[in-house]
Amino acid sequence: MNNKTVMGLMLTGFFSLSGPHVTARTVTGQEPAASTKSGQVASDQDIQLLRKNIRSQKKQLIAANLTLTAAEATKFWPIYDQYEAEYAKIGDTKLALIKEYAQNLDTATDQQSLDYLKRSEEISESVIQLRERYVPIVSEVLPGKKTAIFFQLERRIEMLLDVEVASLLPPLQSQGQ
Repeated sequence: MNNKTVMGLMLTGFFSLSGPHVTARTVTGQEPAASTKSGQVASDQDIQLLRKNIRSQKKQLIAANLTLTAAEATKFWPIYDQYEAEYAKIGDTKLALIKEYAQNLDTATDQQSLDYLKRSEEISESVIQLRERYVPIVSEVLPGKKTAIFFQLERRIEMLLDVEVASLLPPLQSQGQ
């Protein structure tokens, strides 16, 4: 089985095993993290479990597609765990922004809309900066090609997850002049 097939199967598992798809619509009178397509409210605890499952699946996907010697693995996985802990903090910020966006979906002002855009770009920049900080760290324990493969996998997974989230978030509703 080639890497593309493995990656495709893992990502299919990502989304099917991670539970119901979550959208950013709120239920009147409640302040949930999000609601499912069926209208059920997803609690913060549900979302945390989903994120934990995604992190686990992501690690498995990287392990399946990044061939490491025993010596490389011993050095790489602690760095990976540290990287993921920092990445999760950025994810916390992203989740908070998504929640805020969801709460104001139908009532966002022009200024709030611009603020969401600015904050979203700042989050993206934080991820880029995190990767830039970790490239030399990872390249100390892995050869250049394996370092590149790791960050390629990392970026592809992030893009796929971003597409999934974006497909579930409706645009702001008020588009009046």
